[in-house]
Amino acid sequence: MGSPWKPLLLLSVISGLSDFAVAVRPVSYTAVLRRKPDISSSLLSSWPRPQHQHDHGRGLVTPDWPASFSNHHLSTLSLLSSQEEYRSQEREEFGPVFVQEPHDAVFALDSEEKKVMMSCEARGNPVPVYSWFINGTVVETENRYSLIDGNLIITNASETADYGRYQCKAENSYGTVLSRDALLQFAYLGSFSGRMRGGVSVREGQGVVLMCTPPPHSPEIMYSWVFNEFPLFVAEDSRRFISQVTGNLYVSKVQPSDVGSYICLVKNTVTNARVLSPPTPLTLRTDGLMGEYEPKIEVHFPLSVPAARGVTVRLECFALGNPVPTITWRKMNGNIPKKARLRKSQAVLEIPNVQLEDSGTYECKAENPRGGTAFKGHIQVYTFPQWISTINDSQLDSGDQLHWECKATGKPRPTYRWLRNGEPLTPQSRVEMVNGELIIQKVQQADSGMYQCVAENKYGAIYCSAELKILASPPVFSPNPVRLIATLGKDMLLGCRPRASPKPRVTWRRGDRRIQPSRRIMLLRNNTLRIINSTRSDEGNYVCRAENQFGSAEMTAMLWVKEAMRVDLSPSRVEVTVGESVVLSCRVSHDPSLDVAFQWLLNQQPLNFQQEGGHFEYTQTQSSTVDLMIRSILLKHAGKYGCRAQTSADTVSAEAEVLVRGPPGPPGVVIVEEIKDTTATLSWSGGVDNHSPISSYNLQARSPFSLGWQTLRTDPEPVTGDMESAMAVELNPWVDYEFRVVASNAIGTGDPSAPSRGVRTKEAVPSVVPANVSGGNGRRHELVISWEPVSEEFQNGEGFGYIVAFRANGTRGWKEKMVTSADSTMYKYRDETFPPLTPFEVKVGVYNNKGDGPFSGVVTVYSAEGEPREAPSEVKASSISSSEIKVTWRPPNPGPGRPRGYEVSYRKDSEQEESGNRKKTVGNETSMVLTGLEGNSMYLITVRGFNSIGQGPASTANKPLDVSYVGHVASHSLC
Repeated sequence: MGSPWKPLLLLSVISGLSDFAVAVRPVSYTAVLRRKPDISSSLLSSWPRPQHQHDHGRGLVTPDWPASFSNHHLSTLSLLSSQEEYRSQEREEFGPVFVQEPHDAVFALDSEEKKVMMSCEARGNPVPVYSWFINGTVVETENRYSLIDGNLIITNASETADYGRYQCKAENSYGTVLSRDALLQFAYLGSFSGRMRGGVSVREGQGVVLMCTPPPHSPEIMYSWVFNEFPLFVAEDSRRFISQVTGNLYVSKVQPSDVGSYICLVKNTVTNARVLSPPTPLTLRTDGLMGEYEPKIEVHFPLSVPAARGVTVRLECFALGNPVPTITWRKMNGNIPKKARLRKSQAVLEIPNVQLEDSGTYECKAENPRGGTAFKGHIQVYTFPQWISTINDSQLDSGDQLHWECKATGKPRPTYRWLRNGEPLTPQSRVEMVNGELIIQKVQQADSGMYQCVAENKYGAIYCSAELKILASPPVFSPNPVRLIATLGKDMLLGCRPRASPKPRVTWRRGDRRIQPSRRIMLLRNNTLRIINSTRSDEGNYVCRAENQFGSAEMTAMLWVKEAMRVDLSPSRVEVTVGESVVLSCRVSHDPSLDVAFQWLLNQQPLNFQQEGGHFEYTQTQSSTVDLMIRSILLKHAGKYGCRAQTSADTVSAEAEVLVRGPPGPPGVVIVEEIKDTTATLSWSGGVDNHSPISSYNLQARSPFSLGWQTLRTDPEPVTGDMESAMAVELNPWVDYEFRVVASNAIGTGDPSAPSRGVRTKEAVPSVVPANVSGGNGRRHELVISWEPVSEEFQNGEGFGYIVAFRANGTRGWKEKMVTSADSTMYKYRDETFPPLTPFEVKVGVYNNKGDGPFSGVVTVYSAEGEPREAPSEVKASSISSSEIKVTWRPPNPGPGRPRGYEVSYRKDSEQEESGNRKKTVGNETSMVLTGLEGNSMYLITVRGFNSIGQGPASTANKPLDVSYVGHVASHSLC
């Protein structure tokens, strides 16, 4: 079946060059597949074998083309030869290579699925066949065992018959390989014995161990204990401990509260099955208390603890004793790793992700006031073997030497062994095996096959494989014949690279005469014929003959010699301004029998017309002339443009320089040389001028208070293009600034430099005064002064505050008060001696830690006016209805304490003053309608003024008003 990649390979070749044959070897994907074993097998079967370590020539004669032309025009003959070679690679046969190897597995015996599958898949041509081993014995695929592809299916699996290590073997006519072995385990959890357990009786204060004695199980189980009844579990603390190694419950000092029934609960970590033991009663003896005794360690880790790198190591240590012992840990000759954790009241030391440096001797110590005891054990961290280098497929001629080497790391250090076709390889007269090296002298056809290097230590083994092919074939040329075109006056190489094994003897002839080396014709070591300074007389047919003991073959190279091609690119140098357009014209002269192809380059890199946003346009005005138009040119388009012309005989190129004038590039790094309170001295390095001299620099800054970047005043001003230092002036003190520089030339303003590091100007006395100083209102005898606060931008330093100065009109001395909060907007001054609405001269100044700043202008602010002093007069009331009265009054005379509104109080003649009602006007109204009154009732009414300071005196109520009936109208003067 054809490869799905073949159309892509053919499409990548552009047809058109006449009579020029180049065989293109397709890319091999096998090496990729070996690193990606999850690729589907349906694709694997159609992909070729990887390139071999040693590969003989294929009779190709190729001109010395630049790499950038590797995808240029090829002839029809070339395409056909490429297809034939690709088909031959598809048909290439090779030995088996594993795509998937078996992995360790755990099978739950209580699973509903009664089948176990051990996976194995290999690719090869012919298709491999499979067999399996269990514990080194061949598995007979009958009864309970069957194969689906390479996978082994075990029906009705059982631990007694099927537990063990499995290995897959894949083989075809080219060799045999063995997979790594995989352990198959079975998960199950039996039941506890139904026999009743005897009770345990101890003295109070004595230690006790309650045995779990778990039932048969696999793999690991977890332990817990139930106290009296489920689900009340024993809580572990410094006095009680459950070992996850033994499953036993340890109580260092029994208390009366411990009396009861104990049940051991075990859980399988794979199946999650749980079973409960029969209860174990714990009682207290009545013959006295247990006295104090020194600790005795009942639970401890082994003397030697092997651990694989990367796992979590768990060390247990628990002691019985009275009083309850304290457990401590230490690492001998070192420190306990920082990642280690203490669990269960320090009875468990956990070391996650254990590494080689965590190896060492660890000690746990149990102590109480009666004494102490300790236990030491050693953690030995090991690592599985891992490959550093492996072996690759090799093709050798008969009689050559094979030298393979594989290297692996691991602790303990791995040892090596070699397999050939699945069988151990032993040293012989021609075979040497030393420390992962395999050397076979004078290889023979019988040495062909699949080889495997196995690196192993006591904890595991890893396999790598490669195929050795011993070549034995007569010479074969492909393609044949070969058509070549040389350029007049230049050297020409005619290659002769047949496929053959062993290497053939090669001779050249022209016509009937054997070619003898001369000054112009040389035979190189690789059997290539070199013709120096080609002439028309060199045209003709050249025959290469190759011969070995298996046969001979000839290849004909047909050589034509053509005139050299010349190219002219104009203009050779041009200057343009950003935004303008320019046209480069490329003309070539060449042999008219040859087609010419063009390529444009910028700074020796091919131009990508699709990615340049329409700036470049390619036009071919004649068969030998092409133009390149650059529209709306940008600075990045400056450089050396190349026009490369190519025929099947020759490749020539020419260059033109395009200079683009534009705004300057960004200046270099901006450095703050000196910083003061209002100035900063900056320096920078000039950027590129883009072919137009820099005329000036613009200094810019930004701060937390500015809207983006702001242009600065400078000294000197302007900053000319030949300067690389200037002083920024009129900065604000005690403000954080960043600075940058922008260059300009006759064409425009360029991009800014990168910002400088942030700096803060020095502190200074404040110079900005508060705005809108005013005041007024407040309570009686208060002078209220207000202002707008000064922005932090203008506070000029730490310790900023305000100085409030005031004096009564006509007085000489100023009173000054300090307001320490920079955010304050008001100051209140109280003095019982000054009357309401006293005019004051007021000014507000600023200060900070550097000193006092200026004051604002003087303004007049009046003190608070006080509450109304006079009662309203001419208070009158008239009945509107049986429930409504209209009250009117005359306001008091103008003066201090002007009312801002009025309050009307009213009550029945028979009621106390405290129980009366009150109602206020909305503003300075002089009338009000009272509603909701009772008919045939006499009301007493008073009116008083009020303002923000308080209430004034009330009017006098001396004539009660009778509200008698609807429509009755009466008018009474009440004061």
